[in-house]
Amino acid sequence: MTLLWINLFLIFSLTFFARYFASPVYAGGVVVDTRPVKFLMFAAFLIVTTIAGLRSNIGDTYFYMHSFETSTYTWEFIQSQKDIGFGFLQLLLQNYVSTDPQVLIFTAAMVTYIFVFIVFYQYSRLIELSFFVFITSGWFLVSMNGIRQCLAAAIAFIAIRYIIKGNWVKYFLVIIIASLFHQSALILLPIYFLVRVKAWSKATVGIITVAVIIAVGFEQFSSLLFSAIEDTQYGAYKDFAEGGANILRVLVDAAPLAVAYLGRDRLRDIFPNSDYIVNMALLGLVFMVIATQNWIFARFTIYFSLYQAIIVSWIVLLFRERDRKLIYSGILICYLAYYYYENVISLNIIYESDFLVL
Repeated sequence: MTLLWINLFLIFSLTFFARYFASPVYAGGVVVDTRPVKFLMFAAFLIVTTIAGLRSNIGDTYFYMHSFETSTYTWEFIQSQKDIGFGFLQLLLQNYVSTDPQVLIFTAAMVTYIFVFIVFYQYSRLIELSFFVFITSGWFLVSMNGIRQCLAAAIAFIAIRYIIKGNWVKYFLVIIIASLFHQSALILLPIYFLVRVKAWSKATVGIITVAVIIAVGFEQFSSLLFSAIEDTQYGAYKDFAEGGANILRVLVDAAPLAVAYLGRDRLRDIFPNSDYIVNMALLGLVFMVIATQNWIFARFTIYFSLYQAIIVSWIVLLFRERDRKLIYSGILICYLAYYYYENVISLNIIYESDFLVL
């Protein structure tokens, strides 16, 4: 865990100073926005990519490396496999870069975090909080386990701009590209029509109600769902029986949304596009509530939990100025405590690398 703690400290510090020394953006001679220092943001990107890209363990890392090392990627082989986009990436790497499996891990990390950094840079306010939550809430760790799905989620993350602009054609195109790396990304196609509504409207109440109904009547819901997908690559999940997600995880996802709800009018004033971000984060909470009955549904939250990190970067500004330092510190302490519980006490994560050794 030592390198992961160092990674957290460095990323938070660099992004904090990137925001602290941010450059003003003018419009008509008036400052309308600020932009974090790109050099410091790039330094943070290099560090997080290096830590993740040079690992040799955690989750399915070994199996990805073993598959890359033992398989010969050709067009015929790719077409016989699921998620042809990821297969094509491996074909390019194997034939034009290197057959060293570490190259695959590093490239996947680099591409994933490029999109995460771009979106945070564009939409986060206290950007260091977004990255702090990105790491401490677990998305960074998950990205070193579910490589394909996190890569797909990062690609889909960039499509938020098309939700905001109301361009469904470009949004659908990005999601289809993401689905080439993990087919589950296709769930985001109808999501476009769900999130382009005012946050906390009747539609929001309906979504929450559906989540509660599904959680209560999960046995009937799961039977219908798994019957529908039994002939797909996800049909095997019907036999998945590792219990439900921890209720603490639900509370972690719900807390920022609760604050956003209480300060919803103020949030719209300072962040006019917040409704779309809130709705995406709310859908993540919905899936997490359902996941309390079967953990496999937590995999869908991978597509939505990054929006939680954006919300956290804004909610400090919903409080009175004299209270903001206290709220800011509280966020850091709570998420740090959760990070310690999840990674040290619960999962006992041990980071290993053939290149980074302390």
